[in-house]
Amino acid sequence: MNPAADLAFFQNLYDGVSLYVVPEPANAGATPAMQPEAAAEPNQAAVPAPVVPAPPVQPAPIAASVPASASAPTPKPEPIPQPPVAPAKLPSLANMPLQPTAPPPAAAVPERQPVVLTLAELPAAATAPAGRVQPTPTQSPVAHIPFSTLGSNPNGLIILVRLPENDFRKLPRNVFLNNILKAIRLIVEDVVLVNIEHASYPVALCTLRQTLAAKQFLAFGKNLLDVAVYTTQPYEPVLLFGDTAFLGAGEISMLEYDAGRKKQLWQAMQRMFM
Repeated sequence: MNPAADLAFFQNLYDGVSLYVVPEPANAGATPAMQPEAAAEPNQAAVPAPVVPAPPVQPAPIAASVPASASAPTPKPEPIPQPPVAPAKLPSLANMPLQPTAPPPAAAVPERQPVVLTLAELPAAATAPAGRVQPTPTQSPVAHIPFSTLGSNPNGLIILVRLPENDFRKLPRNVFLNNILKAIRLIVEDVVLVNIEHASYPVALCTLRQTLAAKQFLAFGKNLLDVAVYTTQPYEPVLLFGDTAFLGAGEISMLEYDAGRKKQLWQAMQRMFM
């Protein structure tokens, strides 16, 4: 069969339709007959085949799909995980011993030495009036009269008062008393406060000397010391029995607001201690 003649025949038969003839190999047999239903009719549009959606493609890992030479940004290296560090275990307050912390050693402060007052030359006390019983430093009819004290300096100045218990406890903070002591270079710690607990009787000198060795007395009130009741005058310092200096004055509550009596007291203290 002549292929060129066949081609011309089919071109005339299918006018307007472009045919493509697959060349046969040299050793091939006769060309199979065309199937009538395979030929398309003239001027008939080809029907497109239905589009079947392709199954979704699973995205491959980026490391496998992206070549090494791609311009994608280089991922940052992941930090190397560090092993967890256990927090430092603080000591529990409940298990700590309750011991006070010793303060740092302070500079050594010299202990204040009590001031010993030097007595001036004092006149001797007058003798007791006739008919009056004068107690002695060792015997007295009022030796049983009780008293209370504040202070720890048995060799210091003895201050005699007669006050209610509450007022006596407040006496170390009395401004007037502290000013009087400051004037003779003393403080409250240098003296012993003695409160007579009887409403009218004095305290006995022999009783005081059982616990106190002082020989200097400053009395704020009347009838406070048995050996000075009949032989002394207010604001006149005297020497009793050759070794005991005594100065009587008004009550502290009265002296605080009386400038005249305060002046008298100061002048008497100058004669006694200076």
